[in-house]
Amino acid sequence: MISWEYPPYVVTGVSTHVRGLSRALVAAGHDVVVVTPSVVGAPDESIDDGVRVFRTPVDLPWVADEDVVANTASANHHLVTLVAQLIDWWPEVVHGHDWRTSWASYTASRIFECPLVMTVHGTEYSRHGGHVPPGRPSNVHAVENWMAWTADLVVCNSQFMTNGVLEGFEIDPTRIRLVPSGIDATEWESTTARDSTDSSPMVMSWGRVLYEKGFQVVAQAIARLRGVVPDITAVIAGRGPYLAELQTRIDLEGVNDLVHLAGFAPDAELRDLLHRASCVVIPSLYEPFGIVALEALAAGTPVVAADTGGLREILAGTGAALLFEPGNDAQLAAAIEKVLTQPSVAEELTEKARVLVSETYSWSAVAHRTVDVYRQVLTDR
Repeated sequence: MISWEYPPYVVTGVSTHVRGLSRALVAAGHDVVVVTPSVVGAPDESIDDGVRVFRTPVDLPWVADEDVVANTASANHHLVTLVAQLIDWWPEVVHGHDWRTSWASYTASRIFECPLVMTVHGTEYSRHGGHVPPGRPSNVHAVENWMAWTADLVVCNSQFMTNGVLEGFEIDPTRIRLVPSGIDATEWESTTARDSTDSSPMVMSWGRVLYEKGFQVVAQAIARLRGVVPDITAVIAGRGPYLAELQTRIDLEGVNDLVHLAGFAPDAELRDLLHRASCVVIPSLYEPFGIVALEALAAGTPVVAADTGGLREILAGTGAALLFEPGNDAQLAAAIEKVLTQPSVAEELTEKARVLVSETYSWSAVAHRTVDVYRQVLTDR
């Protein structure tokens, strides 16, 4: 596998996905190597639960950070060099993840003369509602399009993303396979009972702070709930380019005393926040899959989520979460109030969430479906 992210480097859900899948594949008896850029504090070679991880520096030659496509293309040369040095290992399939590894993944498949599977974790076409603006989004879209056309099979983790790939790149639908992302529920379960004496309700949201993540809608909803739900507060954990503007929106809503921006939260801190929260809100305006939904469900905290994209696919009709119209702060406020004031509703949500995670989204199940994709691409080649 070739991935731009792998723990401890975590920016998006790609990192968690690649680690969970690769470890589950090893547990099922497969030999997995992950090639990824170097990160401070991680060795160039390591073994992670049987997964062999190789890292390489990708910073030189220096390319301006704002030129994301050129910067990424330059980095891919280093990834290819590392792949070419793995002369004692010959893969049957190269599996790349997202556009940032498309050049290296394509070249590796040619070096090893084996099929190329690419997983699409998001697209500029879907992110911009089918109207890709010029500049960086258009440049990235061009790479994504090339990636989709050069891969032997394309994997999407939701029907929403599948639709975006079909509409945005117009590839043959028979070359797409739908395999959801997964989660290790044991990593998110609480080891202690919830404190029933804490009567102050806390709403929790987290993720990369981008406009399309919808955190501004949380601030608007909390403003509606002031005086309706006594002592309500909210915590939004994460960092990103929209952080300063989000703080401004919180100030304008007059809830800077109720909504706290916690910044980046390491896994241990994030789990602690989840287990202390009375309700988790996932307010995304755009969400191709929604790994945060699975993490929240596994943590055993009642979930309220936007009825959009991959979130809808995971949650609609399951009874595991309350859904609201994306961007509709009145609906969000009503759903939060329902969870916080009706204990029976919260209990039913968490029980149905537990069943959904254990039966559908375990990494072993995801690995099994991924192996089916590998077998298909090897048979068809």
